[in-house]
Amino acid sequence: MKPRLITIAGGSGSGKSHLAHHLQNALGARASTLTLDYFYHDLSHIPSDLRHDINFDHPDAIDWTAVTQTLDAWFLGKQATVPRYDFSTHTRSAEHRILAPTPLIILEGLWPISQETIRRASSLSIFIDCPADIRLDRRIARDAVERGRSEESVRRQFLEHVAPMHDLYVQPQQSLADLVVPHDLNHHHIEQLLNHPSLEIP
Repeated sequence: MKPRLITIAGGSGSGKSHLAHHLQNALGARASTLTLDYFYHDLSHIPSDLRHDINFDHPDAIDWTAVTQTLDAWFLGKQATVPRYDFSTHTRSAEHRILAPTPLIILEGLWPISQETIRRASSLSIFIDCPADIRLDRRIARDAVERGRSEESVRRQFLEHVAPMHDLYVQPQQSLADLVVPHDLNHHHIEQLLNHPSLEIP
């Protein structure tokens, strides 16, 4: 049986990874989780001091061809090769992840619902609605710890790139999603999602 694709979209810091993590834990070996963050373009050809000037909040920052190839392999019941991305250098590692096909695929990221081919292939698309101030606070907390960024640089990037790109490319996905869920997800919301027919395995 062809795997079912579940897509989760939302702004940076909205809780996409959090939701995907909860679904993955509940579904166990029946599901695999993929994030668009793995598929940023390799910038090793650009001088390191210029890489931070790239707008990583525009959909063109993603290698959509690689995303499609990975999903197509899974849909055919084959192992998928997934790149490893280093956000500290904005380059791809020489090593890759090899992931086996599973009945369910959870794809989370800023723009999966915006891509028509991915949207058509999805059995269920979810958008997380989250206010800008909460997303900024979460992004500061994440980038300071995980990506070695200063609070000032995170705030500047949010105002210059994240917020305007959110309005242009992320927020419009809310009207395309099958379900819209709040950012403050609780166990009740998770249980409702897990009971959705698209997440049932025959």
